[in-house]
Amino acid sequence: MSTLANQLASAEREEVARAIRLLLARPLLTEAADPTGFDLVRRRRDPLARWFDYTCGWNLVVEPRRGYARLTKVRANPDGSRPARRARSGRAPFDRRRYVLLCVTAAELLSMPMTTLGMLADRVVQAMAADRALAGFDPVHRPERMAFVDVLKLLESYDVLRVVDGTTETYVDSAEAKVLYRVDNTLLMRLPAAPVGASRLAVPPEEVPARFEDLLADLVRERRYGGASTDGTADDTHIETAATTDAQRNLRLRHSVLRRLFDDPVLYRADLADDELSYVTSLTGRQILRRSVEQAGFLLEERAEGFLLVDPDAIATDVRFPDDTSTARVAALLLLAPLCATPAGLLPEQLAEAGAELLRRFPGWAKAYQSEEGPARLADDAVRILLDVGLAGRARDRVVARPAAYRYRLTETTGPAPKNDLLAVTTAGSAGEGDKQ
Repeated sequence: MSTLANQLASAEREEVARAIRLLLARPLLTEAADPTGFDLVRRRRDPLARWFDYTCGWNLVVEPRRGYARLTKVRANPDGSRPARRARSGRAPFDRRRYVLLCVTAAELLSMPMTTLGMLADRVVQAMAADRALAGFDPVHRPERMAFVDVLKLLESYDVLRVVDGTTETYVDSAEAKVLYRVDNTLLMRLPAAPVGASRLAVPPEEVPARFEDLLADLVRERRYGGASTDGTADDTHIETAATTDAQRNLRLRHSVLRRLFDDPVLYRADLADDELSYVTSLTGRQILRRSVEQAGFLLEERAEGFLLVDPDAIATDVRFPDDTSTARVAALLLLAPLCATPAGLLPEQLAEAGAELLRRFPGWAKAYQSEEGPARLADDAVRILLDVGLAGRARDRVVARPAAYRYRLTETTGPAPKNDLLAVTTAGSAGEGDKQ
């Protein structure tokens, strides 16, 4: 192969690797939000689609003319660690009311290429009034209008709604606000990532709470892996048991292990099922694992407790750790010290006391935590962050540090608490240091 051909091949590998990590962090990539990144994905869409399909079983759709790329990431274990968030300051997670409004609004938008805010609100009012399972939507009340605006802003962030005239936020102050939207129906239909549509699992509303976990599992069940499959009804008599071949079993194992590895910060061996662990430690499994990691441009850290992917360019994640962008994130880093020093774990009251100690050390921290319940809330928010990034776990009523937490041990704090409520910290940091193997 000539030198030029080698250079071209090397450039393609590097671009594909970068695009993989870019899509892992942003599975809905729009040209408006990131023109450079979208152009990269558009040019390398064929090898990207093949890599995601083989490695994780995820479908990648690139629409050059419409200006978006959608990677449908199906998680091996659905959880609520990545909720939709409000576009306003604080970025609070969506509550149940906003999720209901989001679903109803999306359903109404499917048949509307253009709409006004008032017309859309009227249709949502009518749709929710016609469904006995839903509480009515009353835009006369300001909290209701705020919730509706949060939903519309979320859809705007996805480029499903594009404002042609007016400003969405004006609806908070007046239900008579005039806003004109253009609707991208095709992008709207690509937002759901579940292999099975929720409408196919329709059950009486009163049965949902008792069957929620089963319904959630049915939403992500994929027939290509064989085994139990549903025909689209919730009646147990319609659940079919299909034979599982060796090929289907190996496909499921490859996808389930690599989905978790590429979608979670840390993959612990203890969290893998026996067949998954056998697969990833087999000769074939290890070869596929290492080749996939190399093709994506990651560095693989393999330790006694599990696996960790390191992105040299830090573009593959939507959540960074350590991170000083909020009080809770700094508290999460500081909380690792008492957690790592107590292998048996900390009780809720001990965590609250640790939160109180942090507030005494740094009295300038966010006013939201300067209340009687503040220390406990600070500890809860910090623990939630540690759970999301795989640095802590729950053992009965205690929170315990997981092995990867030891690499982030705090070794030094520098300077007083600065005016922005945060502080400078130094951690053990480097790979290979601080791990309790």
